[in-house]
This record gives sequence, structure tokens and C-alpha cells, in this order.
Amino acid sequence: MTPGHPCQVWLCLFSYFCPALVYAPSKLTVVRIKRLAFRFAYILPNPVFVCVPTGEKMSTGRGGRDKCRLHIVTWNVATAEPPEDATSLLQLDAQPPTDLYVIGLQEVNATPVRFITDLISEDSWSHVFMDSLAPRGFVKVTSVRMQGLLLLLFAKQIHLPYIRNIQTTYTRTGVFGYWGNKGGVSVRFSFYGHMLCFLNCHLAAHMNNALQRVDEFEYILETQDFDIYDTPQIRDHKVVFWFGDLNFRIADHGLHFLRSSINSGRLNLLWGKDQLIMMKKKEAFLQEFEEGPLNFKPTYKFDRNSDTYDTSAPKTWLGLNGKKRKPAWTDRILWRIKPKPLPSEDDDEKASTSTDEEQDEYPVLVTQDKYTSDMSYGVSDHKPVIATFSLELRKVFDTPLVRVSPVGIWSADQDALLTYSVLEDFMSSTWDWIGLYKVGFKTASDYETFVWVREKELPEINEVIQISVDKGQIPLLGGQYVLGYYSTNMQSITGLSDSFQILESKRAVMEGLVPEDINGVNK
Repeated sequence: MTPGHPCQVWLCLFSYFCPALVYAPSKLTVVRIKRLAFRFAYILPNPVFVCVPTGEKMSTGRGGRDKCRLHIVTWNVATAEPPEDATSLLQLDAQPPTDLYVIGLQEVNATPVRFITDLISEDSWSHVFMDSLAPRGFVKVTSVRMQGLLLLLFAKQIHLPYIRNIQTTYTRTGVFGYWGNKGGVSVRFSFYGHMLCFLNCHLAAHMNNALQRVDEFEYILETQDFDIYDTPQIRDHKVVFWFGDLNFRIADHGLHFLRSSINSGRLNLLWGKDQLIMMKKKEAFLQEFEEGPLNFKPTYKFDRNSDTYDTSAPKTWLGLNGKKRKPAWTDRILWRIKPKPLPSEDDDEKASTSTDEEQDEYPVLVTQDKYTSDMSYGVSDHKPVIATFSLELRKVFDTPLVRVSPVGIWSADQDALLTYSVLEDFMSSTWDWIGLYKVGFKTASDYETFVWVREKELPEINEVIQISVDKGQIPLLGGQYVLGYYSTNMQSITGLSDSFQILESKRAVMEGLVPEDINGVNK
């Protein structure tokens, strides 16, 4: 028996083919009607689906804070297969190095057959990103998929024990809220004690649906729920990143003026008619979100495999000639820092000061370092958009929940020993397990072997527990490995050992897996 949750596959299949049964009645329709009358929304909770030291350190920021580097990608891939090389998209050689990657895709191929195949094994896009990032020490922490919407979270291996309370959810807004071709998927987690949330959206298309896009986003914010007492909704988190194919267009200007402004580099002439910028002036909740300047060309719509804006003349549903799509900044990345609570009129000055100090004890400072598009990719009619951020934070905690270590020499010639200790009380379980991972592993399930933790009783704090690993489960060939304690309740790795060497087994030579070395000569 190996760790796994096959029932999740059947639940996803059921929700894909029978969305009306899972999500009826449509709450989005209710929200739109109520919004027109004083902008109140009838809110019901959505189902919540819980997903699943090497010496490196984060750089130091202002005031002794640690600085984390965040790299966000959003890309409408238009059902295309991924490119072979994602180096430019991920900026793998950027300095200082990245700590977290968050990748939001829209319109991933989600035909029923393909969707089922992707549930059984990772989708092709996830494979490309894992293959690119794993050799650099990044592990896929979690992902969430709603038909064509996909959100991926990768973290540097050293951060894994400090990423906790991971939860994901999704909201449908397509076809009056019954279908998942449009909507939002999100992941939230605690990063060294700071509550972060990432929301990937694909909102309604077409020029005249700007208000509908605002309605859909507001609906997603108000209805997505998390089973966390202090951050039950998206806007309760300390920092929220909102991105995706938001589908806002450039209003009023004609096609010739748009292309002339783009070709001459006078992008600022178009900002005033960007629908999202205009909507932010009208909607208070949108004003809480910040965005960097749009100093890159509009990312939609291009002829595929080119840098040329749309030259097609598609047929309309009546069979008449259509018109070319106007360029637009449909693909965006914004962020929101939770506002400080307003002091109550009944609070005295002392209480107000105390609240402010408590609020600022562990602030997160967000600086956008880059906001651009990558024109080198042409598999889609959208270009990917990239944003990099520096998050300066003071760690609320810097001790893992579990300490796990190998004992003595490890090789497949003899049984091996490991020890683990729970350093802090948490929701441990006898279904927890400790995996043996080759350095460069891709996900928590990418183990060479695993052992269950002690089955009879839960450990006491700081109790040292020793477990034996059968030699038949240890890799025959040598290499660098780590041990990881996986919590089934927290759905994450809560403790990692330092990397250690597994020696090459004598059995490997006997079985012909490696050449025998006699007097310095391989035989």
C-alpha cells in the first residue's frame, strides 16, 4: 500500500461531467442580480478541496528581514502543447535566484479524453515545468485544475517545511456559473507564518463585457472559502496575487491607432482606455489591487508562431466576414496587501496604538522588480506575462515541525536506520510517512521508497523515534538523497533531513548494474 488518494480522481471526473449537480444552483446569476441593487451578494460557501537544510538561505532585506524572490507566470496557452524549452519563461539563470514559482495557465487542453488522461498522470505542461525546475532544486508543492485552468506552485526545497496550511479551491463562472471554462482557481498557504493567496482567473471575453468581468471577479472573491479560521476568504490573507487572462480590452480606439501606438512605442497613449484601469477608478474593491506600469506590448491577439498581431478575418456565426481582434492587455498580474483595520470609534488611543503595533509586528513588504511579457513564445495566440517580486518578511517561525535524520551508513547491503522527532505539536497521524528522495525530486510523491511512522501511538514532543528501513528498499546505486516527513493531515512535507550519501551497493556490481573495478581497471 502506498500513500495516495484515488477517490480524488473520481470526484474530479464527476465534477467535470456533472457540474450542474455539484454546483447547482448558479450563485453567479444571483450575485449579478443583487449587485445591480446596491451591490449586495447572496453568498453560499463553495466546496473546499485540500490539495496536497542544504545551507541555502533567503537573502536579507531591510530591517533584518528575509527577502524572498517570487516569480509569477500567466499564460493563456490556447490548448497548445508546451514548448520544449521553458528556460526563458522561468528565467532560470536570473540573479538573485528565485525562491517561489507560481504559474497560472488558461485554456489548457481539457477535452474529456485529455482531461481524464491528465488526472491519471501529470499533464504535459506540468511535466515541462517539473522537468525544468527539479534539477534546480524546486519541488512542486501543489496544483489545482478546473478544466482548462491550471495553477502550479513550486518552492525551493529548503522552504518546504515552512509552507503549511496548504489549501486549494476553484469557482466556476462560465455559462451562468455552471461550467468551468471560465472562473478562478486559487491556492493559499502559510509561508514562514505569513498568509499568502494566489488566484488564477479566466474571465468573460469580448469588448462589451467589462462589467461582467468585474462581477465575476467580485463573485470569486466573495464566494471562495478556505477552512482556516483566521483567513476564511481570499481578502483575509496578508498578500493576495491576482492574475490570469482577465480579458479586459482597450476601449474606443480604432485598430489603426492601436497598432500605430504599439509600433511607435507610445503605449502610454493606450493606458487611459484600458478597461481594467478605467474600472479601477469606479470600483473601490479593485482599487485595493496594485499593478505595475504596462510597459510591454499588448499580449493578445497574435498569429501563432509569430510576433504579428491578428491578421485573420474569421467568419461570424451567420457566415459573414468577421473582423480582426484588436490588440489588448488581456493577461495581467496584480497584487493586494491587506489594509490595516480602521480603528473603532469606541477604542481609546492606547488600544488603537496597540493594534497598530500588533499589525506591524510581522509586515510583508512587496516590491515588483519586473513586469513584462515574453515575445519569444508563439505556440499560442497570447504571449505569456511574467512578474517578479521581492517579498521582505520577518519569519514568524524558522523551526520545522519535525526533525528527521539518517543514522549511520546507508547502502543496499544492509538495513538502514533513521530517526525522527516531533518538535512542535501539530496534527500528526499514524498515517504519516517518511520518504526517501533522490536530490532533485519533483513532488512529494516522487520518492524512491517510504516507511510509515510509528503505528501504535503518536509521539511525544522531542521524543526520538528510530525506524528501520529494509535493505531491499534502498537504491542499489549510490547518490545524494534526503529524507522527508510527510503529514497526511497537512498534505505537505513538514521536515527534511540534510542531504546524505547512499553508498553504491556490492549487489549493484554483482547484478551488473555497474562495472567491477579491479586494480583500478573497470571489467
